[in-house]
Amino acid sequence: MNIFYIYLPVAGVEFNVLLLFVIGFCVGVLGGFFGVGGGWMITPALNIFDFHMDFAIGTGFATIFGQSIGAVKKHQKMGNIDWKLGMISIITSVIGLEIGSDVIISLEKVGEVGVIVRWCYMFLLTALGAYMFYDYFVLQQRQIKLREEENKSGTKTGQNVSRTKFSERLHRFNLPPMISFPVSGIDGVSIWIIFFIFLITGFLSGFLGVGGGFIIVPVLVYVIGLPTTIAVGTSLITVLFSGAYGCFTYAMKGRVELLASFIMLIGASIGAQVGSTAVKYIKGYGIRLLFAITIIFAALSVGTEQLYKLTMQDYFQMMAAIVLMGTTLSMSLVIILRLVMESKKEIKK
Repeated sequence: MNIFYIYLPVAGVEFNVLLLFVIGFCVGVLGGFFGVGGGWMITPALNIFDFHMDFAIGTGFATIFGQSIGAVKKHQKMGNIDWKLGMISIITSVIGLEIGSDVIISLEKVGEVGVIVRWCYMFLLTALGAYMFYDYFVLQQRQIKLREEENKSGTKTGQNVSRTKFSERLHRFNLPPMISFPVSGIDGVSIWIIFFIFLITGFLSGFLGVGGGFIIVPVLVYVIGLPTTIAVGTSLITVLFSGAYGCFTYAMKGRVELLASFIMLIGASIGAQVGSTAVKYIKGYGIRLLFAITIIFAALSVGTEQLYKLTMQDYFQMMAAIVLMGTTLSMSLVIILRLVMESKKEIKK
């Protein structure tokens, strides 16, 4: 039905308005729930549907910035944001983002940008998803067993099983100045470690065209040791500012399709309120499991798109679109259903 198609002059493609709205709504739900900007969904989705990769990245940043505003407000009301850590992360993230975006523009000149970005997406998403599955099925069971032993003995072991071994080593690194984050329950960590972590996540954000949330949330949880809900809320601070800066720097390079971004933002503004509210009703490990499932399927979608680029078989492009949209729609539906179910239980109480 051509009535739903509009011409996007900057990107130079025709696109379905309803599809843009649905992408935006799903990004809003998942972004508000997982504490991510959604660029890891927007960028591959736009690229699959014929946006050139650099335009997909730039347009993704514009959408990330807009939808993060509402999500930040919602999480702030719920007390899920460590503003001190969030503001510190912005400084180095922006530096890394500018470096990453410059690398993308350089690669575009030699025609290698799409292939490299897709391979990086596949590697990072698969690695993060695999580790989060390991965390859910192994580390959580260890935590449950430890608590059962504590309940039987009536004593505390003093072990913090919610943190990884790497996180525990990180907190023993005492290069001054040291800084504490009371909201996150962190007594002291070297500020140089914080700077380095967010420099790397900022670079990946600019290179992959994402707000950085899908990288930052696991980093905050597994590397720095934040509770999941605080990590979700705090990551949105970095996502908000990196999205704003990414939108600006790509717009200056003429790579942002504002019309497409505006349509997606209409859906995202609605979805963000739904996703942010759902965090209140779903426990930390439940969030991690759903996040792991989502990014694994996102990696599969990008891998299928890469097969299409290699073989030019339309079948693979269709499968990539089905996997990506199917994952975002199904996960959004799961979150909405859980929100409705838990809300009803709360009302009955």
